[in-house]
Amino acid sequence: MFDKTRSGRIDVYGFSALMRFIQQWKNLFQQYDRDQSGSISFNELQQGGPQFSQLLLARYAQRSSNPSIQLDRFIQICMQLQSTTDAFREKDTGLVGNVRLSYEDFLTMVVTRMM
Repeated sequence: MFDKTRSGRIDVYGFSALMRFIQQWKNLFQQYDRDQSGSISFNELQQGGPQFSQLLLARYAQRSSNPSIQLDRFIQICMQLQSTTDAFREKDTGLVGNVRLSYEDFLTMVVTRMM
């Protein structure tokens, strides 16, 4: 994202942008991490809705008796959600909240955003 020349390196401006980017996600993470434990539990994550929260924890949390999501996973999840939402919005030109897609269009939309 910050390697504009695709050289495998970033300059000082790219690094500065990367640090701001991470800090913004960290600030959001801390809003959910109400007990300041360094991870987001199911109870803290429920602000986004219990069914969706359960799905996120099942998919992304480390397996334990009290599953939670760390900052690095949180950023990964948010980036994937943002990318998928952007792809959806490109198709939802009327901003009505639903679109009609063929399965191939759906796969193309998702896979191009994952790479």
